[in-house]
Amino acid sequence: MAEQLDTDTSGDKRAGSAKGLLQSSALVGSATMASRVLGLLRDVVLANLVGATSNADAFFVAFKIPNFLRRLFAEGAFAQAFIPVLTETREQGGLEAVRALVDRVTGVLGGVLILLTTVTILAAPLVALVFAPGFASDVSKLSLTADLIRITFPYLFLISMTGFAGGILNSYGRFGVPAFTPVLLNLSLIAAALFLAPALKEPVYALAIGVMIAGLLQLLFQIPSLYRLDLVPRPRWDTQHPGVRRILTLMIPALFGVSVSQINLLLDTVLASLLPAGSVSWLYYSDRLTELPLGIFAIAVATVILPNLSSQRARAEAVGKDPAFTATLHWALSLIVLIALPATAALLLLAKPILTTLFQYGAFGPGDVDKATWSLRAYALGLTAFMLIKVLAPGYYARQDMKTPVRIGIIAMVANMVMNPMLIFPLMWIFDLGHVGLALATSLAAWLNAGLLYRGLRREGLLLGASRDRLFRTIRIVLAIVVMLGALWLCLPASDWWQNAVALHRGLAMAVMVIVGGLAYVATLLCLGIRPRDLKSPAVSL
Repeated sequence: MAEQLDTDTSGDKRAGSAKGLLQSSALVGSATMASRVLGLLRDVVLANLVGATSNADAFFVAFKIPNFLRRLFAEGAFAQAFIPVLTETREQGGLEAVRALVDRVTGVLGGVLILLTTVTILAAPLVALVFAPGFASDVSKLSLTADLIRITFPYLFLISMTGFAGGILNSYGRFGVPAFTPVLLNLSLIAAALFLAPALKEPVYALAIGVMIAGLLQLLFQIPSLYRLDLVPRPRWDTQHPGVRRILTLMIPALFGVSVSQINLLLDTVLASLLPAGSVSWLYYSDRLTELPLGIFAIAVATVILPNLSSQRARAEAVGKDPAFTATLHWALSLIVLIALPATAALLLLAKPILTTLFQYGAFGPGDVDKATWSLRAYALGLTAFMLIKVLAPGYYARQDMKTPVRIGIIAMVANMVMNPMLIFPLMWIFDLGHVGLALATSLAAWLNAGLLYRGLRREGLLLGASRDRLFRTIRIVLAIVVMLGALWLCLPASDWWQNAVALHRGLAMAVMVIVGGLAYVATLLCLGIRPRDLKSPAVSL
């Protein structure tokens, strides 16, 4: 399987023989789509098994902590610091230099993660109290959360090393295996829920065990591809290696700045623990649906363009005036706008039917659907911003500029913290929807983050100003969205129908809605003159 998923792109190949950005993005997006679809199936199983109960809240908090740190160490600050340095090392020093860097990064990163994991396991009750202070009033809930943290936290080490291996593969143009790897997490959790949970008195313990097993499977899945590149790490502790020191220099400030959206989500979890029972779960299910288009499209595009931008930067004499660098960023932004705007509109209109279709079974009732509907709509308002951040940030990371995203991240973080109480309390007192304030504040902070990132790149001459062509293109996209919403509205069954329909009928109706909406959007774009060739990517330089 791993061999089949490897692309044909070699680290020694250049722009003429490398795959196009669109093709590589499609590969990553397809693998990610498989993972996200399975992720939805996983969440359907979880909703049926644990619903939005107190025990479900405990598991989601315990899982969110290592998952949050994973996005820092694996997908966030580390990846953004490591890939540009690895690309530069490959360009200037060849395979032996890359091997030396990989071995020493493995030793340092692995050592730090083992220490962090050990400390966290030993201090699990305190960690649970820090990340979910609202659980302090329920001793059994707090104790369960601590137990689950002890089981799930080794996942941090395993998945971070998986992310490290994936960064190596992505740098060599082998995008398929890293993109497919998350499928194993979903399969593991589904298997744990279906087969292990019935054998345990408390089902959430099975889910925690499933998380840990998934981490091991994902790491092992990367090794054959690393072996074919002759880059299987031999860990060595060496913090004095120039490449390691450079990565640490770039990574330390980026630990905050690159993952500000994830930090905001974690703060939401902390505050949600202080709200009525179920708030953590409602936010979780809402966030999961927002993550679907984010993961399939934005992360896929960002994954592909970062090594490309890094390679362009490594060989360019003046990055700020490099037309290929600018062309790559503009291509990514155009593709994101084409996808993000209709996805946002569809989520706003279909939030309740989607939640009903996917999750209203077993322990997850109609009341939970109503609560989650509003938080999903609040997150949807920020979807475009979340996606823009993913493709704007590589414009800084590729140039090894971590200070600017940090500064912008601090501004967005402070704004989020200020807006949280301003939105939570009015919504809680008036509508009993305090958790929606959390989601809305996160979305608004994301727009601030994206706007500042865009402005920074514009000021440095890495993005061009608005043009008549881009303005007309945006207008045509908006018109296509209006047509799409009209088509969906005409086909949308009444709310009572969704509540009373069986699972099969709900699923068929939702499939029809997706097909109708998609066809209406694409057909209108074609009628307005937007063609597939307009999505052609600039030349790559892996």
